[in-house]
Amino acid sequence: MSTTIGRRAVIALLGAAFLYGATFVVIKSALEDIAPLAFVAWRFTIGALVLAFFAFPRGSRIWLHGSLAGVALFAGYALQTAGLASTTASNSALITGMYVVFTPILSAIFRRRLPSIWVASAAVGAFVGIYLLTDTDGFTLSRGDLLTLGCALAFALHIIALARYAGLHPVVPFTTVQLAVTALLAFPISLVVDGPVVPQWSVWPALLVTALAVSVGAFLLQVWAQTVVGPGTTAVVLAAEPAFAVATAWVVLGERLDIAGWVGTALIVIAIYLVVTHQNDNARFAESVAPAR
Repeated sequence: MSTTIGRRAVIALLGAAFLYGATFVVIKSALEDIAPLAFVAWRFTIGALVLAFFAFPRGSRIWLHGSLAGVALFAGYALQTAGLASTTASNSALITGMYVVFTPILSAIFRRRLPSIWVASAAVGAFVGIYLLTDTDGFTLSRGDLLTLGCALAFALHIIALARYAGLHPVVPFTTVQLAVTALLAFPISLVVDGPVVPQWSVWPALLVTALAVSVGAFLLQVWAQTVVGPGTTAVVLAAEPAFAVATAWVVLGERLDIAGWVGTALIVIAIYLVVTHQNDNARFAESVAPAR
């Protein structure tokens, strides 16, 4: 992998992290008028339909691999949503950020080798940054915290699944399968939990923005980037998401960081710099865990 391509992949991941983080205020506002899981179901349905129009996935192999990644993606969103019902937003943000630590550990287990010292150091630094960036007053583990811990594990598994399968398929149809599987799993569960939900007109702008900018745009950037760089790099760079979320809240909602928040942001930036300049967990991850043929 050339240095130029690797850095382009990191830039793509930063773009995805920006979209993930910047739309937080949009989603937060929309959830006042729609149940969280129903929002997920409609959002991913719109995204899947848009991508399917351009490139409908064909063949059992892409559906199998995309479904495996899609199940992990859905589990992350479902567990995070369930956890939020009985934990604080601060605890949720912090524990979700544990995927930064889980990813290189799980990657090393699957590869049967230790993660590079740079990725491991960056993962720890990024997690400390997330910890400082979020309000951790009164941090205790509750049932909601444990569900959110499962969410972090699911997001880590999703990153690893992309590292294993993304390079085997065209990016757009492979992403389409993941979005479709997430929507197909979210709708029946939402129906049981919340009953039939038709979004109000006030929710549609948020649905369209998140479906097109995030469920389509950000996921395409992430899937493509993971054909180039490995899961450890991906997890650390995506740790910039809370920093972008805070920056957006600063501009849109007038929120301000304290000293700990600024230190946390700096640690995340330093962690990203480490993986940009010392990448070695690249796309060969997929080859290293592939079965012999």
